[in-house]
Amino acid sequence: MQKQALPRQVWVLVSASFVIALGYGIVAPVLPLYAKEFGVSFTQVSAVISIFAAMRLLFAPASGALVQRFGERNTYIAGLLIVALSTGACAFATGYWQLLVLRAIAGIGSTMFTVSAMGLLIRISPPTMRARISSLYSGSFLIGGVAGPIVGAIAASWGLRAPFVIYAGALFIACIVVATTLGSAHLGEPGTVDTRPTVSLARAWTHRSYRAAIAANFANGWASFGVRVSLVPLFMAAVFLDRPEAAALALTTYALGNALIILPAGKWSDRHGRRPFIILGFALAGLSTAAFGYADNLLWALILCALAGVGTGLSAPSQQAVVADVIGQKAKGGQVLATFQMVSDLGAVLGPLLIGLLADSAGFGPAFAVTGGLLLIAALVWLFMPKAPVRTETGAIDVIPR
Repeated sequence: MQKQALPRQVWVLVSASFVIALGYGIVAPVLPLYAKEFGVSFTQVSAVISIFAAMRLLFAPASGALVQRFGERNTYIAGLLIVALSTGACAFATGYWQLLVLRAIAGIGSTMFTVSAMGLLIRISPPTMRARISSLYSGSFLIGGVAGPIVGAIAASWGLRAPFVIYAGALFIACIVVATTLGSAHLGEPGTVDTRPTVSLARAWTHRSYRAAIAANFANGWASFGVRVSLVPLFMAAVFLDRPEAAALALTTYALGNALIILPAGKWSDRHGRRPFIILGFALAGLSTAAFGYADNLLWALILCALAGVGTGLSAPSQQAVVADVIGQKAKGGQVLATFQMVSDLGAVLGPLLIGLLADSAGFGPAFAVTGGLLLIAALVWLFMPKAPVRTETGAIDVIPR
């Protein structure tokens, strides 16, 4: 049997994802340190991370409307441009509140290209390749994330403002890649008629697999996109004072562990089902995160970061494929997609703020222990999911995780 080839648009989005992640990885290790230079508390530093996710959360419904009116491709490019301009401007911020506002604007652009990319990937992914394509897309982001902190550590030697300029340049490159290579046919551009049926949020909510995915994605947003970005660099800088590169090493090992497992995890999920890899991934990420705040040895801290990355990589393709299963290739599900993204952003908003307060009052150990516990709860939610497949009419559920 001839092996099915991936659609060309997948490779375009994968390439752009890598460029975006490379820039993000350059900025991530220095962003909390940059914010701290303005003389603010850990909680206010965490707010710089949270505001980005908060704007993603608030603007997600509007992003869906923009996609509907202007098409996925145009909305994607516009979102990238907004993030590029606001990130470049961060390098010239003269105060904490300017940095906070600019990160909020970047959050608006981020949700525009994220919603667009999710919709495109689901629409062009064959049902038998959903987790594989999801892992390929996520893997490209992670590989960029592995390289990014390394470049960021070098760029930081030029000053904490330099990484923001580099990130802005990377996003402009991604805009050029998408604008010149992603065809507009069948991508929801203005003037085309989209006759696909719609899977409503209420309909998706009747399926336990979607509700479990929502709960787990909240925990993932809290830990991976919130607490890890905001507190890990601060923890490494506070504990390992003699190793200024420790923060970049921590984020790099996490991304490396994630990148090494995410591609095979997608293939395994398409072949063996979603549920086992979600349970195992969240359990591993939860245990390693809970122990991280008590690490007093650099090697041990980096091992825990790598294990957390492996756990996230095991679960991520299956999580995203569950949502694609709910919508189906021949249906639309803007509300379903937006809600899935919004709960992750909600976790990324609340996580840094609440855990930042806990770190200020009780220390890093309890802060990371609580975060790890939340990931373990997500694993338990999936553990009690029914194993038997459930099927409904065309356009609702194509595959239910086993």
